[in-house]
Amino acid sequence: MVANYRGIPPNPLPPIILDARHLNNDVMIENRVLDPVAIDRSVAVRRVGFILVTNFSLIAYASAVEALRHANYVGDRPVFEFSTYSIDGEAVMASNGMYLQVGAPLEDVGKLDMIFVCSGLDVQQHTDGGILKHLRRLSTHGTQVGAVCTGAYILAKAGLLNGYRCTIHWENLSSFAEEFPDIEIIAELYEVDRTRYTCAGGTAAIDMMLHLITSHAGHKVAAAAADQMIHHRIREGSEGQRMALRARLGVSHPKLLAVISEMEENLEAPLNCGDLASNVGLSTRQLERLFRKYMDQAPTRYYLKLRLDRARYMLLQTSMPILDVALACGFVSASHFSKCYREYFKRTPSEERRVVL
Repeated sequence: MVANYRGIPPNPLPPIILDARHLNNDVMIENRVLDPVAIDRSVAVRRVGFILVTNFSLIAYASAVEALRHANYVGDRPVFEFSTYSIDGEAVMASNGMYLQVGAPLEDVGKLDMIFVCSGLDVQQHTDGGILKHLRRLSTHGTQVGAVCTGAYILAKAGLLNGYRCTIHWENLSSFAEEFPDIEIIAELYEVDRTRYTCAGGTAAIDMMLHLITSHAGHKVAAAAADQMIHHRIREGSEGQRMALRARLGVSHPKLLAVISEMEENLEAPLNCGDLASNVGLSTRQLERLFRKYMDQAPTRYYLKLRLDRARYMLLQTSMPILDVALACGFVSASHFSKCYREYFKRTPSEERRVVL
């Protein structure tokens, strides 16, 4: 299967359709090898819903659902019921091109204890007004709301994160902060703030759900479920989303890593090479040599690439005006931004946006 540069398979291939309508049927607990974990009789069954949005992250959705399924599997009785919905009840395409058949349209959602929005790429383009209306209705009637991957954007558009802390996938952090400046956004794996649950997506959904399982059914159930998933450690929500720079870049020079970390933290207001060098006890010439040796380019070029990569993501994944994108990535004018962007990506920012429309 050939994918384009955004990871979406071409249209001519027939869709692969997965069926999520009967997720709660046979968990085959009769074939379980290990003794089940005893769950206190006072623990009630919790009803959890998932709303799928076009281009949702399949790994994030599956991670969340599988954690709950394994909690039912390892316990001496099921303690979670879960169902999946779309705005119209039709199958929804994931970001990898697969389609997932859901159980019902949103208008048929009954009483739920919790509901999670599952989205992914281009979330701004797929934020349907009907989803916002139904989320507000459910929240008003006491349903706790949450999100995986970019679903926090939809909760924010619905006004359901006002006064709450939240997180979102690291690629979306800066654009989210630009669009919702009054919402406290944090760059962590997951965040649970009272009745709001958000996570960065990917396998972070496992950890958020294991946190939920722990609070609802106890640590033993959560630990046993994690063991079944070969999930070696239940991570805390406060852990960072991204790999350490050392692992991500494949270099170990501490001063180089310190400078690159500073660059990544200062994209909107770039630091000059002299300041970057002096902050780690180097001369500008020494910094130049380090970058040439380990990164095969000048520090100014590397820094510019970081800012342009961030700008490209904002152009493709947000509706922010081009000038606002330029300013958010440290460019003093739209013309200077356009010139740099064209030199690097061989198209102007406005042409970049037309490619995906």
